[in-house]
Amino acid sequence: MKKYDVVVIGGGPGGYVAAIRAAKLGCSVALVEADQLGGTCLNRGCIPSKTLLHHAEIIEQIRKASSWGIETGEMRFSFEKMNARKDQVIKRLRTGIASLLKEGKIEHFQGFGSVHADNTISVQSGDKVENILAEKIILATGSTPFVPNINGFNQVNIHTSDTILGIKEIPSSLVIIGGGVIGVEFACIFASLNTEVTIIEMAESILPNEDPDAAKVLHRALQKKNIKIQTHAKVEALRQNGTDKQVLFQTKDGSTVSIACEQILVAIGRKPNLSALSELSIQMEGSYVSVNKNMETSIPGIYAVGDLVGGWQLAHVASAEGMVAAANAVGKIQEIDYSIVPRCVYTLPEIASVGLMEREAKEKGYAVKVGIHHLVGNGKAHSMDGREGFVKIIAEEKYGEILGTVMVGPHVTEMISEVAAFMHLEGTVEELGSLIHPHPSLSESIFEAALAWLGKGLHK
Repeated sequence: MKKYDVVVIGGGPGGYVAAIRAAKLGCSVALVEADQLGGTCLNRGCIPSKTLLHHAEIIEQIRKASSWGIETGEMRFSFEKMNARKDQVIKRLRTGIASLLKEGKIEHFQGFGSVHADNTISVQSGDKVENILAEKIILATGSTPFVPNINGFNQVNIHTSDTILGIKEIPSSLVIIGGGVIGVEFACIFASLNTEVTIIEMAESILPNEDPDAAKVLHRALQKKNIKIQTHAKVEALRQNGTDKQVLFQTKDGSTVSIACEQILVAIGRKPNLSALSELSIQMEGSYVSVNKNMETSIPGIYAVGDLVGGWQLAHVASAEGMVAAANAVGKIQEIDYSIVPRCVYTLPEIASVGLMEREAKEKGYAVKVGIHHLVGNGKAHSMDGREGFVKIIAEEKYGEILGTVMVGPHVTEMISEVAAFMHLEGTVEELGSLIHPHPSLSESIFEAALAWLGKGLHK
């Protein structure tokens, strides 16, 4: 039986990063993956959806271009070619991960891994079972889409975020159940392809866990794309009506409404994939694996990262957790720090945030002061025809400690790290407001928001 210092179960952004870090720290490492390297993020989530969202952005730019004096003929879509490009991007990145594993002398086992109490792992691939032994184990098996028990669910063919990107034809109509991050991103993709999109969200607004001002801007932007949004709505049943599907939901006033559509996407969250650890008597926190700040579970020497442990459920957080778990697995004591985590929504316009939202800061007892700069006052935003949005800086009033930032607008997911870096280095709003930014640039709006906080705003 082969023995390794560290065995990682799961090859997603938490798992493969943990494996590489452990190998760089001098360990013998094996990685077990039941499906494809890269996990959900690379194969069915972050990368393919952002590839198609880039296509959606280009389509929007072409539609706007006629008002700029750039005229084209009738726009045509080749969904087959779009999907082929998406698959090419996935394949290229997957090959890159395999190369990194090979370079790090990490042994890759393709098969379903089951962890046993004696630290052995059974890897099943077809009819073949191979057993390996680990000194330390890192669990990174990710999550699967959560589908609620909706009346009629078994009679209707629905899609989740794991399957919707596999469709071969553009649907004429799509109902998305869930107005969170996954739901609104897919709404932008399909609306750009001329699909009639309806979002049904149970909460008072879309993106109920994000900044309310940002959610309002996005709500208006989605409506301009002819996306119908139903909030305060609870799905009661699904029905198959010939070739069409029907979604029945209850509105805020208690009445029942029916919507006919070609496809249904259920996007209301994900649940941890616990299949690899069914034999372990491991402490849980609700439906998630309980870990300490070292990412260690209740079983010494076994660590867990990513969607298994809940919390942020973001690929970059899983990678950070994987690096911490790997360090601790080799005896280098390290703790995870969740205080500064960028959060991104890749809609059109984008939303990005870091740190505390305004209401959270107030709930924690801070004396809060807010500075806002709207992109309508930004020259680069005007030149790009992307004036929807703002930058909001939330800071402690007395000393100007930056507590959080929310951005809405073009490419703000690329800009949020500037403020995150200031927060990481304990910078103040005054220091941010003294930093010279290039002109014209969207990043000037960060500078302007800092000046607004200081009462020295220029381009209001």
